[in-house]
Amino acid sequence: MEKLQHIIRDVDSGNRIDKILSTINKEWSRTQVQDWIKDGLVLVNGNKIKANYKCNLNDVIEVTIPDAVELDVVPEAMDLDIYYEDKDVIVVNKPRGMVVHPAPGHTSGTLVNGLLAHCNDLSGINGVMRPGIVHRIDKDTSGLLMVAKNDVAHESLVDQLVKKSVTRKYQAVVHGVIPHDYGTVDAPIGRDKQDRQRMAVVDNGKHAVTHFRIIERFNNYTHIECELETGRTHQIRVHMKYIGYPLAGDPKYGPKRTLPFNGQVLHAGVLGFNHPRTGEYLEFSAPLPEDFSTLLQQLKNDR
Repeated sequence: MEKLQHIIRDVDSGNRIDKILSTINKEWSRTQVQDWIKDGLVLVNGNKIKANYKCNLNDVIEVTIPDAVELDVVPEAMDLDIYYEDKDVIVVNKPRGMVVHPAPGHTSGTLVNGLLAHCNDLSGINGVMRPGIVHRIDKDTSGLLMVAKNDVAHESLVDQLVKKSVTRKYQAVVHGVIPHDYGTVDAPIGRDKQDRQRMAVVDNGKHAVTHFRIIERFNNYTHIECELETGRTHQIRVHMKYIGYPLAGDPKYGPKRTLPFNGQVLHAGVLGFNHPRTGEYLEFSAPLPEDFSTLLQQLKNDR
């Protein structure tokens, strides 16, 4: 473990210690510093403090920097569809059927396994099983994900998600013919009281908003674009079911009789965010996967 000492000067007096330390070294994110404080690795004048401690002139800060934790996830070489990459961020197009990160029952073949083989420098904020992962899409949802290569980038991207400044647009096919061209679902989402493995619209759930527009109508189905204002688990799937138009192919929230598709017909096609280092707005678009396009053509032919 490496140790560092810093003495508070006039310019930093009165500021929070977590803010001060995250500016001393640009590679230290505020979240990382807060974890160190919680673990007792940051002392002020020899005493443990809380992250909201406001420093005084001539305070002596001692930081014990923990050794890097070896990842338990095994890197696996795979052909990743990378749309953008620099020293801070990777944007990758995840295929349908791939799990984002290891979990019980899925310890290999995940996007994280592939990313670790591609590059070793991923953010550690989300722990050793989910390095670099800022947000997720379901196994059977295809499309774009942003991945942080360091903790500072991770913190910036998460902050943008919290502030709802990230653009996330999905295409989906739902059961039923939606009569109106546009709509918004504003309904809280939480665990389903009858089935804890599912999410549902519940009174005490987390705030969730989905905007949608019609792309094309078919016999008994509608092709739509959904834009997320928030990012709750299974949000689009839950919201569309809630208003009576569940996603086609969805084994968890859709009807038993549905289109012959291996999983929900859902693709994260547009992703936009401000670069965590430069502030430049970046936006990426991924075309529909072949099976999605084939399904749309079949629906057109059946009209």
